[in-house]
Amino acid sequence: MPRSTPRCCATGFRDRTRGPRLPLEYVVKAQTSETADFFGFRDRGRLQPGMKADVNVIDFDGLRLYAPQMIFDLPAGGRRLVQHVDGYDMTICSGTPIFEKGEETGARPGKLVRSTG
Repeated sequence: MPRSTPRCCATGFRDRTRGPRLPLEYVVKAQTSETADFFGFRDRGRLQPGMKADVNVIDFDGLRLYAPQMIFDLPAGGRRLVQHVDGYDMTICSGTPIFEKGEETGARPGKLVRSTG
């Protein structure tokens, strides 16, 4: 299952060997509400009524990262970096599961967010 930021979960607080471990709450906040606020997404980044939310259900003991890979699946041969990971039990987008146990469900409830500025 490709994920864009699994490394922080594993190295930031679970597997860190040098320096203090980061609290899980800090890592989650940095990747959710703080990022949404930085980019001006006022209706995202928090699990609250009326807010848009994507949720990852993670098995931290089963979290395993694979080496990043460059793939060329964008229009005109554009490239992007993906990193596969085990340990994500489910990803829920706008209340709909889109990944379960590493397999896509086929649901596509999300939509592209474009800049207004």
